[in-house]
Amino acid sequence: MTATPKPQPSFSPGRRWKIGFDVVVRTALVLAVVVMINYLGGVFTERFYLSSQTRIKISPRTVDVLRSMTNHVMVTLYYDTQDDLYPTILSLLNAYHAVNPNISIRTVDYVRDAGEAEKIKTQYKLNSPTDKNLIIFDCGGGRLPKIVPGDALAKYTLEQVPNEKEREFRKKPVAFLGEMMFTSTLLTLENAKPFEACFLQGDGEPSLTDSGDTGYLKFAAVLAQNYIELKPLVLSGDNPIPDDCNLLVIAGPRTQFANPELQKIDQYLSQGGRLFLLLDYSSIQHPTGLEDILRHWGVNVGADVVQDPKNTISGSDVEVYNFSQHPIVNPLTGLGLELILPRPVSRIHWQTPPADAPTVDELAFSGPDSGLMNEHGLPPHAYPLMAAVEQNQVKGLAATHGGCRMVVVGDSLFLSNRVIDGGANRDFAGYAVNWLLDRPTLLKGIGPRPVVEFRLMMTRQQQQRVRWLLLGALPGGVLALGGLVWLRRRK
Repeated sequence: MTATPKPQPSFSPGRRWKIGFDVVVRTALVLAVVVMINYLGGVFTERFYLSSQTRIKISPRTVDVLRSMTNHVMVTLYYDTQDDLYPTILSLLNAYHAVNPNISIRTVDYVRDAGEAEKIKTQYKLNSPTDKNLIIFDCGGGRLPKIVPGDALAKYTLEQVPNEKEREFRKKPVAFLGEMMFTSTLLTLENAKPFEACFLQGDGEPSLTDSGDTGYLKFAAVLAQNYIELKPLVLSGDNPIPDDCNLLVIAGPRTQFANPELQKIDQYLSQGGRLFLLLDYSSIQHPTGLEDILRHWGVNVGADVVQDPKNTISGSDVEVYNFSQHPIVNPLTGLGLELILPRPVSRIHWQTPPADAPTVDELAFSGPDSGLMNEHGLPPHAYPLMAAVEQNQVKGLAATHGGCRMVVVGDSLFLSNRVIDGGANRDFAGYAVNWLLDRPTLLKGIGPRPVVEFRLMMTRQQQQRVRWLLLGALPGGVLALGGLVWLRRRK
């Protein structure tokens, strides 16, 4: 009888020890990597992004606003989570929370969570059928919550969708405005009362409510985003400039100011007022009277129009890319302004300046080949087109508004509804008013984010073919291949 051979172990003791040691080492390495990643995550607060399409990097201005906030703000996303914009909105708010943990975020999907949605509707009195896709900012403390509608967070354009039977269009997002609106909303919650700005009317200036090309409706919206309440002001009769007027805006006057009006403006400036003055080509033939006041402050507005043949599109505009060093224009480096028939605005060089002379800085310049429309004999050179004036306090007078500041620009049309979105015009308006109001934290821009889409456009018939291919042909092919393998093995 043959003895059955004793089975040999699969692994020798040495092999088993080697495998065990390898497992221990690999486990230790994995744990070391996990610990290292957690340590680095605690040390470094900078966020890294693997994809440029998912990157949400907030602007320096928003970072400064968030760091200055001390109140707790609850942000409620009363939103359909299947909406296309929802992931972008949530990512942006998470970036806010990463800078300031006082920003808390919660999502209530009114489509899929009716119970929680009903609580939100009761809490914030959402009674309208259109109260959908809302972002609610609530800081408590007796302050009313601020509600941002989701429909206002993006700009859209119509894009034709391929259709073999009829013309079909869809709304395509081209710009995301979420950061602009969210940061503006946080400003309104952090400050109990907005700044008051007066917009002079009655001397040919544009209207704040006019939505036409020459109106200033969009300019008013820019100030509202910066938490500045802009109100019309008429200085005729006994109407004074209000004591609570933090900023006086005079844009494109076309007639001569009456002496009482000029006296009120002069007195306002002498008491430390803030003035944003825009004088365009229409006042060349009809001086407003403000020119004499400006000369007293060291600013001369030329009675001509600057032309720059190498930096123009239509011939009447001037593309401005040359800036000095000043808080208003420092953020515009690499950007440009689009001015329409601008007048030169220059600093007056006094031979013997007075002891209390203000500081005047020329801000932006035309190109070196520029000339004047009515002076053809002068050699071409760069012309200053705007200036900033600052004086801490006028000697011998009490400054009720703080130190006097002015921004004088030789054009008003560049901030009208038609042109304000050209170049960095909108940004300049925000920088100018925030410098005038002495808000250095806000001298950093927030612009619309372009929306980049990667979309495969197909007609309905093509979509149907692809659907049948994915749901029928591919699974059927796999089943057929499996059947062939089964038949072959049976043989």
